[in-house]
Amino acid sequence: MISQRQKALCKQLQVTFKNTDFLQQALTHRSVGTNNNERLEYLGDAILSFIIAEDLFRRFPQAKEGKLSRLRASLVKGVTLAEIARELNLGEVLILGQGELKSGGFRRESILADAVEAILGALYLDSGLDTVKTLILQLFDERLNAIDVTETVKDPKTRLQELLQSRKQPLPIYTVKEMKTAENQPIFEASCQVSILEKVIVAQGSSHRKAEQKTAERMLTLIEGKL
Repeated sequence: MISQRQKALCKQLQVTFKNTDFLQQALTHRSVGTNNNERLEYLGDAILSFIIAEDLFRRFPQAKEGKLSRLRASLVKGVTLAEIARELNLGEVLILGQGELKSGGFRRESILADAVEAILGALYLDSGLDTVKTLILQLFDERLNAIDVTETVKDPKTRLQELLQSRKQPLPIYTVKEMKTAENQPIFEASCQVSILEKVIVAQGSSHRKAEQKTAERMLTLIEGKL
């Protein structure tokens, strides 16, 4: 059985879960136990990226790959997903452990963003790709329609640099090292450090550039959350 608030969420999303266990799991944070939403989040992240990529590809036939990639990244990033979660009042229906409840986890950006992706993964398993595609395009409708493809979308490294310069701070320091996966494929791990935060942010990517961009994006999210 799902709660009244969870039923209200489904009504707001205009979806019906045939197997409500999927919804329950999607709303369950890892602080509760092993039957949490992390695997569904992984699945939803991939589906969201694909659906948004396809829509942008069809919507802007003249846009080049780099432009489309930057547009997609700006739409599927954690900050945007957390905004959508707040619009849905998703924090009210999350299932959190006592520690996360006491520390205000239902307001935490990363937890909200992960829950959105988990719901998408759950809906895909429950009802298939067409249904989850309809929901994604519904959730992102205003943001997709508001895109001005002629506007320059700056990558995370550029935005981080400009933010630091605007505050008269030193530029970020990046270090990148190449690693090997179990399949002996190269993977790159980048770290980013800035003087205004006593923290080193690390991220991985399939290329030197992607790893740096990911770590810059994470650093931006941290800094913007403190402003």
